Amino acid sequence: MPGPIQSIERAAAVLRLLAGAGQALGVVDIGNALGLAKTTAHGIVRTLVDVGFVVQDESGDYRAAPDLADLGRPRIGVDDLRARAVNWADSLASRTGESVLLAALVEGRALVVHHVFRPDDSAQELRTGTSLPAHACALGKVLLASAPVRPRGRLVAMTARTVVEAAVLRQSLAAVREQGWALDVEELEPGVAGIAAPVRDLGGLVVGAVGIEGETERIVDGRGRPRAGLVPAVRQAARSISRGLGARDG
Repeated sequence: MPGPIQSIERAAAVLRLLAGAGQALGVVDIGNALGLAKTTAHGIVRTLVDVGFVVQDESGDYRAAPDLADLGRPRIGVDDLRARAVNWADSLASRTGESVLLAALVEGRALVVHHVFRPDDSAQELRTGTSLPAHACALGKVLLASAPVRPRGRLVAMTARTVVEAAVLRQSLAAVREQGWALDVEELEPGVAGIAAPVRDLGGLVVGAVGIEGETERIVDGRGRPRAGLVPAVRQAARSISRGLGARDG
């Protein structure tokens, strides 16, 4: 039997993105959110305009047609995301020896929907249900990098290392999109660092982020670079969860 058609998956992801954005988006925003080249994003969105699923406003930006509003409801809810990720999160904790967090973007913050304790029997506090400032943690940076609307103005400093200038953050998010993972070193909490990667749904739409966090010296070396093996382990876990949701590698 023939397999799924990638162009249709991508068109569906564009529709869900536009329906849930709450505002019109440009081609560059759409491409950044889904990891598509500008020419590819433009071809998809123009086709959707031609068939009446998307409308273009006077500024040249795009929004979902009014009768497609229901597409703004996420295909994957947080409970389903957690259920699909549990086994891979457990495996990542065992492989790295660090605690693992799974998060989704809710009202501009990184909501922790699953937490696997560091497997060393130390005293730890459950983080599930915690809402983290997205600009100050690796999980949040992954989520913001693919979000159509990103923070502006001056941001709240959680530590002396938190990026508080929105323009600087946007540059950082561009690098996250390019490399496919994010790092924070004591930006959310002194003495703690984290690494995260995106979890994608059909068509490449980012629906979550999975990552590790732990004491700074265990996560990065003296130059602030991730220790060997940690980034590949996090990215592999994210890809495995994504494949379970129907996303393609790439």
